[in-house]
Amino acid sequence: MKIDSIDIEAALQKARDAIDKDEQLSASSRSIIEVLILLISLLAGRLNLNSKNSSKPPSTDPNREKTPAKKRAGRKPGGQKGHIGKTLTKVDDPDFIEPIKIDRRTLPPGRYSDGGYESRQVFDIELSRVVTEYRAQILVDESGMRFVASFPEGVSKAVQYGSGLKAHSVYMSQYQLIPYNRIQDHFEDQINVPISQGSICNFNKEAFCLLADFENRAKQELADAQIAHADETGINKNGDRIWLHNLSNAQWTLFYPHEKRGKEAMDAMGVLPAFKGTLCHDHWKPYYKYGCTHALCNAHHLRELTFAWEQDGQQWAKKIKELLETINKDVIIHAGVLDAVESKKYRKKYKNLIKQAQVECPEPERPPTKKGKRGRIKKSKSRNLLERLKNYEDDVLRFMENEHVPFTNNLGENDIRMTKVQQKISGCFRSLEGAHIFCRIRSYLSTCRKHGVKSSLALNLLFEGKLPDFLK
Repeated sequence: MKIDSIDIEAALQKARDAIDKDEQLSASSRSIIEVLILLISLLAGRLNLNSKNSSKPPSTDPNREKTPAKKRAGRKPGGQKGHIGKTLTKVDDPDFIEPIKIDRRTLPPGRYSDGGYESRQVFDIELSRVVTEYRAQILVDESGMRFVASFPEGVSKAVQYGSGLKAHSVYMSQYQLIPYNRIQDHFEDQINVPISQGSICNFNKEAFCLLADFENRAKQELADAQIAHADETGINKNGDRIWLHNLSNAQWTLFYPHEKRGKEAMDAMGVLPAFKGTLCHDHWKPYYKYGCTHALCNAHHLRELTFAWEQDGQQWAKKIKELLETINKDVIIHAGVLDAVESKKYRKKYKNLIKQAQVECPEPERPPTKKGKRGRIKKSKSRNLLERLKNYEDDVLRFMENEHVPFTNNLGENDIRMTKVQQKISGCFRSLEGAHIFCRIRSYLSTCRKHGVKSSLALNLLFEGKLPDFLK
């Protein structure tokens, strides 16, 4: 481990040797120095972490290099041939038609006949309030008894908000993540509709209740799926840290908040206890308490191998990293899965590299301890990584033998990413109920997006009491 060409490990080892040779040091002084050496080692390790060798985001990299400017290819700027552009095209049924008559006074003398017209279209938007008044007919018979026509279902008050307004509010709150006070300003300034923050909150609660059946459907679909991606992240609930869990695949997404991170939360989520497919994750140990097949995220492995090679000088880590990248490229070339011969060849190489690594990074010897205080042997990050790659070989390499198993857990991590954006904007959830509302609505919107249904349409259908086609 080096910082500015200084070998930290070598310097710390010299200090340890000096302490061992100094017989005049008291036991208390020796303990204090050992603690300081440990702290220096930990802090030095943190200084060397970046986005390429850990899970830290690129924005935290020190002295981050800017992306170099692209070299000019000699082509003109703008869209190239074959590029599908976004240019406006005329529509056949414009909303309004404005005829323009020629001022004949500007024409030279003569006779003229009608030659049709030349058209140009202007695309614009119109934000406006639409108020529909339902007038139920009243009939009175000879005896004075009144009979009133039935109002449409859902029209139950003298004045109320419509389904389109509710859908728009939930869209802005739960999909665009706009704070309540800015949504309130939008409705009042742009649409001339006064609305309270309490009403915005109630619309979100109504959507949450309407999506109860969807959540049960998503749980069943994921439990029956061949593959699922799992991830979890910490979120802030009124100053307390809770956990947001995610299970997803290419068609379905399910978010679930819980005060715990481990098996208790996963059981409460209601999917993994019945799941029999392949679960892709980042080796969080509680996932292994379920009897399904497991696949590990190799994006994590590549970062950890980079750290072991660059910071700890482990040559085996560089070789295994290159091997995993080579296997992944070969899998892509062969449409997602290798045949038995190729798979066997790569597995043999993997095992040989693990054997070589055992020599370069051996298990540490147990230091002399007092009687009755054995405990686990302290191991380096590189050694822990090596043992994981050795003990979970099948889970690491499963992507090359099963076409449904990806190389990484990126799908699950991408699905959960917007929850971190929500935390950056809002800072926290005020209650666990608010976290549940957010998770259920986002699960629905994410699932709809995966089925090609736009979020605004999905919410309009929800408040109109309808379902997208894939839920029918």
